[in-house]
Amino acid sequence: MQVSTNRTAILWQQVWGLAALLAAILFSFMAYGLYQPTILKSLGFVELATWLGIVQGFLGAVLEPLVGGLSDRIMRRVGCRLPMISVGVTLAGLLFVVLALLIQGNLPNGVRWLVPVLMTVWVMAMIVFRGPAIALLIQFAPLAELPKASAILIFVLGLVGALGPLLGVLFQRLGASPTFILGAIALVIGALRLYSTTPKHSLVLPEENTQLAIPFLPLILLFGVGMGAGLEINVLLGIVPQILTAQLGGIRPEYIASGILLVSALAAIPLGELSIKLGVNRAMLLGLGAIAGLMGLSLLNRTPIPTLGLILALGATFGLVFISQIPFALSKVPLQLAGLGTGSYFGGMGAATALASILIVQLGKVTPTAGALWTAIAFLFAALCIAFSSIVSSPASQN
Repeated sequence: MQVSTNRTAILWQQVWGLAALLAAILFSFMAYGLYQPTILKSLGFVELATWLGIVQGFLGAVLEPLVGGLSDRIMRRVGCRLPMISVGVTLAGLLFVVLALLIQGNLPNGVRWLVPVLMTVWVMAMIVFRGPAIALLIQFAPLAELPKASAILIFVLGLVGALGPLLGVLFQRLGASPTFILGAIALVIGALRLYSTTPKHSLVLPEENTQLAIPFLPLILLFGVGMGAGLEINVLLGIVPQILTAQLGGIRPEYIASGILLVSALAAIPLGELSIKLGVNRAMLLGLGAIAGLMGLSLLNRTPIPTLGLILALGATFGLVFISQIPFALSKVPLQLAGLGTGSYFGGMGAATALASILIVQLGKVTPTAGALWTAIAFLFAALCIAFSSIVSSPASQN
């Protein structure tokens, strides 16, 4: 079976298979995020527990584009990204199992450093296949219909993210080692689901005798949009729930964040249609601008009923950004550079996560007012990058 770039139908089975793998990735990162600080502190790496996440964020900023570009070369050479995904899944699963075995026993002081090293290598292994997996979406749907396919991914990921508090309870009851093994199993199941729905095929691309030129300026702008969006999302999920919790009678912030993610999942299908009608450029601008505006409104609100409206609105705008971001990235580069395009965007998001963590470390705590200010700055920066990307975008862009 071959997948043509001029196809008009969406390959729904393959999209659901990709959603299963991405859900497994999110599940694994949730497990890792819960136990990473605890494990490092128990081993005596108290300060490292704070800074390791920052280092890993910057690693993602560098590795995401590099890995994406490598997956494009493999795609052009062998007609498939699955070999790179297979390597990444296998390595990440094995490392999860090794970490589970290491933290079970009392490690001697001389080998405890292995744990943070293996944690960092695990994050790198996840990056090896996450970006190429996301780039598969261009093979499963025509460019004009990508937001519809992306909506399925956000529907699944939003539901998994909304289950965060419940999964946290489950992980704590299981303990670190069983949780890591469960994460490894989830990755294997997700990969098998993707493989079972994706027949061996190649993406039909225009024949080119010359080496494809890399569009550096669009890639830099994609990185910038990813940074702006990443900073807004970090503020949305990290600070806004803390603001709203006092307005809802002390409901825990993680449950408010879950509510936002649940709304984004339930609204995914109509938001996909909206993204197509608006065009991904306008959809990104609308979503990011609305997040910045709603962040400001959350500072002014004092009563429960408007707070519920804010949660609904934040969930919808969050969903609109996440549904539009992959189609947006893929529309800015030639189809043969899909991995590099998505890698550049998500590399920017990784840099934003690291920068947000640095702000928290340096300031101790980011106040709501400071969060609103940073959100506004991030939106303006992302909006400028989107505007310039519309001018310099590749022929793949249809918006």
